Amino acid sequence: MGNTFKTAFLLGALTLLLMFLGRAFGGQNGMLLALGIAALLNFVSYFYSDKIALAIYRAQPVSREELPRAYAIVERLTQRVGIPMPKMYVIPTESPNAFATGRNPSHASVAVTHGILGLLTDEELEGVLAHELGHVRNRDILISSIAATVAGAITYLAEIARWGMIFGGYERDRDNRGGGFGALLMLLLAPVAAMLIQLAVSRSREYQADETGAHLTGNPYALASALAKLDAYSKRVPLAATPSTAHLFIIAPFLGMSLGSLFATHPPTAKRIERLTGRPAEFMQ
Repeated sequence: MGNTFKTAFLLGALTLLLMFLGRAFGGQNGMLLALGIAALLNFVSYFYSDKIALAIYRAQPVSREELPRAYAIVERLTQRVGIPMPKMYVIPTESPNAFATGRNPSHASVAVTHGILGLLTDEELEGVLAHELGHVRNRDILISSIAATVAGAITYLAEIARWGMIFGGYERDRDNRGGGFGALLMLLLAPVAAMLIQLAVSRSREYQADETGAHLTGNPYALASALAKLDAYSKRVPLAATPSTAHLFIIAPFLGMSLGSLFATHPPTAKRIERLTGRPAEFMQ
């Protein structure tokens, strides 16, 4: 019920935001147009947010023959937990990471980067994939995917406002000054709104998925070891990720933002390791 409420809240917030902007810039007709756009975006967010996320990272679908190692692990885990086999994807990057997306367990996808396949042992990879299937079983994937789409839409609106100010900033009449102020307001508030939407995806979901993954494999130390490796190597080989989709990954991509810790969508890796093993992360070997 919690994720259902969050999903409805995000889609409702997107609708209200677009209607407010439509009213501010186009009056009654603008609000009606914005309502139509919001309905379209809500439809796309619900049914296609997973495909959008996969497309952003150029994830390629793979067969059992192309990815036998990961396929065997996921097949074994899904049979154990009693959920359908998700579609499998590989992201062509050496930065090690993974994420799950989709509407529900029957329409789920799991994507791994090329780098994670070469970095982790079989037990560690099993821990990561069990974590991602934990998101699927816990039904985190819909809210995560929609949050990415909504945050991306707001960021895109901010970009439109910014370019509108650049090219319309030379107009001096009163109406355009009002429009310029509205664009400035959008430019300032949209990134904040996008971050708030990402934060709607609670950090506790990562702890829950870690716990679920450790329970599925019976080996919390393997997942803890994988998290330690991923945290270290993802900084050495950063993933070119967008802020609006960073929360999807098992380890937050290193975005190099000065306020990254303030707006982090993941709990600290050291805390996750400590929860899994019962001892500080520095003692992981």
